[in-house]
Amino acid sequence: MDLRFGYGTNGFTNHRLSDVLAVLSDLGYDGVALTLDHGHLDPYAEDLPRQVNALAGELAWYGLSATVETGAPYLLDPWGRHEPTLMSEGAQRRVDLLRRAIWIAADLGSPTVHLCSGAAPKGLPEEDAWKRLTAGMETVLQTAEANGVALAFEPEPYMFVDTVERCLELGKRLGGHELYGITLDIGHAHCVEEISLPECVQLAAPHLLNVQIEDMRRGVHQHLEFGEGEIDFVPVLAALGELGHQGLVSVEIQGGSLDAPEVARRSIEFLRRTALEAPTVQKVQ
Repeated sequence: MDLRFGYGTNGFTNHRLSDVLAVLSDLGYDGVALTLDHGHLDPYAEDLPRQVNALAGELAWYGLSATVETGAPYLLDPWGRHEPTLMSEGAQRRVDLLRRAIWIAADLGSPTVHLCSGAAPKGLPEEDAWKRLTAGMETVLQTAEANGVALAFEPEPYMFVDTVERCLELGKRLGGHELYGITLDIGHAHCVEEISLPECVQLAAPHLLNVQIEDMRRGVHQHLEFGEGEIDFVPVLAALGELGHQGLVSVEIQGGSLDAPEVARRSIEFLRRTALEAPTVQKVQ
């Protein structure tokens, strides 16, 4: 099974989105992880339909697939990272953003919208946080059902849902909804999980929709270029190949924007070399 590599637009914040697609296509990437943000497809832009239509045409022209991401930290609140969340008093604003993301994904032909939990409000009991998060997800899943787009939930360090196990717990609370799945970030898993990375892949496997990938150090939530952290990527790509993962494996190095084309080049070269060492990955071109 071939692995399909993508790159996150949050690593190209100094480029126009059309130029990002051109660079990634030239480098041989298969897709793009599109973070909705002020500079790249603002979901609140007055001419959003025109922009989405133009982007759909560009993706088709370059032969790139896409997943839509909603992790821009200050899109809704210039003071609070990832605020409001689905657990906040102002959760309706987050619901509105996620619904907009689903509509955009449907128009782009993207099968998934990525999201994360954010932090629970201070002082809110854990069970109440679960109830609020579940209720918000149930509301958003109604829009997902109407548009045939899956929600790919990412566990992220220091957020309320920070491990694969807690992603699975949310899935249970949602009744095993068929449009609920997981985005596994390899660096995040190395940062906080107690089990090995191949075990994380296997644990997430029944619900795995997307993979994000970068290097990282244990206990330090900093996205690093490959080779600058501690991760051995051969068994990770082997586990994904054995699983037959068909979603994107997208590089997420937000701090690389000042040298984005070369960071993207080094990243795809590293992943191709590493994939050749992973026995279950048949071909990565």
